[in-house]
Amino acid sequence: MAFFHSHLFFQLAIIVSLVHFAMAGRQVPKPTQDDQNTMVFQYHNGPLLSGKISINLIWYGKFNPSERAIIADFVTSLSTSSSNPTTNEPSVATWWKATEKYYHLLRSKKASPLILSLGTQVIDESCSLGKSLTRNQIEELAAKGEQKNAINVVLTASDVAVDGFCSSTCGTHGSLLSSKIASAKGKIYKFAYIWVGNSATQCPGQCAWPFYQPMYGPQAPPLVAPNNNVGLDGMVINVATLLAGTATNPFGNGYFQGPANAPLEAASACTGVYGRGAYPGYPGKLLVDPTTGASYNAHGTNGKKYLLPAFVDPSTSSCSTLV
Repeated sequence: MAFFHSHLFFQLAIIVSLVHFAMAGRQVPKPTQDDQNTMVFQYHNGPLLSGKISINLIWYGKFNPSERAIIADFVTSLSTSSSNPTTNEPSVATWWKATEKYYHLLRSKKASPLILSLGTQVIDESCSLGKSLTRNQIEELAAKGEQKNAINVVLTASDVAVDGFCSSTCGTHGSLLSSKIASAKGKIYKFAYIWVGNSATQCPGQCAWPFYQPMYGPQAPPLVAPNNNVGLDGMVINVATLLAGTATNPFGNGYFQGPANAPLEAASACTGVYGRGAYPGYPGKLLVDPTTGASYNAHGTNGKKYLLPAFVDPSTSSCSTLV
């Protein structure tokens, strides 16, 4: 399995400088005559994901059924169908429709719209590769999912260490070349993958904010997690952020701002922004469940609620929120 594209790192603003948080978290600055090439959210002429794409979940380590359902229901909530009718608004599906603005900007109209669905789920509870993983092993796990028309999402449990986890990243996305065995007629093609770790015991203040007290920066009381699971609700934020980047910049030459090896993408450019009025250390004005006190901004299937990041609106270069 050959590696096609270098990892695209996602870092929460809490673990980078507050200068970065203020710039990318609240608004993508509008360009001036002098810096228009560096400040514009640009399209780099590469393909976006399109057509029918299955999101396959690869669970590495121990996750109980209710935890797996939090992520699976989020994926199912991304699109509406006869089997998945529209939920209460604001919804996960409405949040995801923000990606369509990127597709509408493309000059070519030949690309099919992106339609996501929940695919297969692979469970490796015994941790077949051990509990300390390298990036190459993450790729190996990603290749266990179906590779044709797929995004394979590797989810590592709270007691699994991954190279760079917490110290520099909460998750990554990238692409790989398919194997001949997995390809029809031996054809090789690229497929996208995502990895996100459960930070509940390793670094919740870095990768599960705002559901845990931040390790750095302005200190404010943590919010109540909408699914009463700090680790998994934090994973949803990171999966959502990386999924947006995967759709709009799957192979490193789509939409992004900044250097290609450390890009700000559709949602990562709005890190820390979840509702109107957000600023460093404050996620913005959110909806609150009157019974549980949990904060959220999107409804999903099966009665679930989620907190999802803002998207960059490419027409305004600013962060757009659901609430």
